Amino acid sequence: MTMLPEDFANQAPLGRDVQVICEDSAGMIALSKPVGVLSHPNQTGEEARSLINAPYSLKDECFEYRNKSGEPKRVWLLNRLDSATSGIVLLARSEALALHIRRRFKERRVRKFYAALVFGEPLNRREIWQDRLSIKKQHGHVRTDARAGHMPSEAHMQVVETGRWISHPLSLIQLEPKTGRSHQLRVQCTRHQLPIVGDATYGDFKLNRSFAKDTGLKRLYLHSFRTSFTYEWDGEKHTFSAQAELPEAFSAALTTQR
Repeated sequence: MTMLPEDFANQAPLGRDVQVICEDSAGMIALSKPVGVLSHPNQTGEEARSLINAPYSLKDECFEYRNKSGEPKRVWLLNRLDSATSGIVLLARSEALALHIRRRFKERRVRKFYAALVFGEPLNRREIWQDRLSIKKQHGHVRTDARAGHMPSEAHMQVVETGRWISHPLSLIQLEPKTGRSHQLRVQCTRHQLPIVGDATYGDFKLNRSFAKDTGLKRLYLHSFRTSFTYEWDGEKHTFSAQAELPEAFSAALTTQR
């Protein structure tokens, strides 16, 4: 892979604290998105809170901006993270490449790994979670449920580290989703009695409030830390791999033993 982070970083109006991880010769780009930044603006006026401070076409799924020389440029968004989730977001420099990589996603040929800090401790160091979820859209918001669902959802879980906060065990776990349902990992964690720390929608609200008050740490502890896949483009085979370091908030939370 040709590492060219300085090119895109210097030419595109990146959002607050957004960092370029890597870029390959075909035009694949990996960014690291911090908590609170939108993957894309949902309406006019949200550009300043977005991954790239530029207009976004919902129809074409691409950002439109001008580089330092004033030339119009477009870059296509390949995946999304919730505002509260940090980590890897992928872009493509051409529409044709974007369509090609999106097919890889649909064919489940893209491996994605997440880190989650959860309340509780799994019974086993490794588990395969298979659940059926239901997804509803209400008033512009997505809500996912593990009760009476019909959509098969699978994730592989591995324990990385354990800790303790007061009388509550904490676990840092690695999650590899095998399906790509909305809010899947957050719902599956709660379904398996391991709510993600700071999850204000699907988590344990009482524990979240107590944890934030006691430690001073407040965020959704879910982070997309590694993405990898192979693809062929213009007769060449590419291996793309990006890694976003775990935010310091995770280690800080694990060391709040009382």
